[in-house]
Amino acid sequence: MKSYNVCLKDKVKTFTKRLFYSLFDCEEEVAHSKYLEKTFVKILARLDVENAEDIWKNYKSSLPEIRAKLDLDATAFENNDPASHSLEEIYLAYPGFHAISIHRLSHALYKLGVPILPRMMSEYIHGITGIDIHPGATIDESFYIDHGTGIVIGETSIIGKHVKIYQGVTLGGISVAKNLASTKRHPTINDNVCIYANATILGGDIVIGANSIIGANVWITQSVPENSLVTYQTEIKIRPKKNGIR
Repeated sequence: MKSYNVCLKDKVKTFTKRLFYSLFDCEEEVAHSKYLEKTFVKILARLDVENAEDIWKNYKSSLPEIRAKLDLDATAFENNDPASHSLEEIYLAYPGFHAISIHRLSHALYKLGVPILPRMMSEYIHGITGIDIHPGATIDESFYIDHGTGIVIGETSIIGKHVKIYQGVTLGGISVAKNLASTKRHPTINDNVCIYANATILGGDIVIGANSIIGANVWITQSVPENSLVTYQTEIKIRPKKNGIR
């Protein structure tokens, strides 16, 4: 019977937390850095990945750029959410920002070809926030998630600048054969698109044009031109109660 390194889940959980802290905790940067490099090399050794030290050097060099993108994300939260009172509140208390942070960190590892670890990082934050972003998804700057619970963003999704997504949104794929796994299976969302709660957008050839608004609860399997408003309409009737009817 083959043995699997399931105990790595705890190590990756702590590594991911400390990696997130390292981006913003300047006073503890040296301590974080020593721990992170040592732990990263150990994790990759357990995953049978060679040249872990070189991969860490390349990855570490990308962290300032990731921090810069996250600062733009935090500003997008502050500009879009009337319930926010300060940038500090966003960094410390917003699950959507936390999910985006771990995604940007895991995505950089995904691009370096590191196996399994990026997905473990994304599943760690998925369990905390209820936001499921595959590390392969490409997300440009100033990304804003409001509430966030139930959001699913698939591996080959592409999201442009200044996109806003609300809770329950799915950017998914229509079922394809396993041998087509390397094809683009998830939609492309262009710049300045707003997608409201529980909208579902499916398919790798689907493009949502720039500056469009996708209303709540819509189901989309065809592309949408730029500057569009897509809504789902249902009829709601409000009538006075009759005697004896509750």
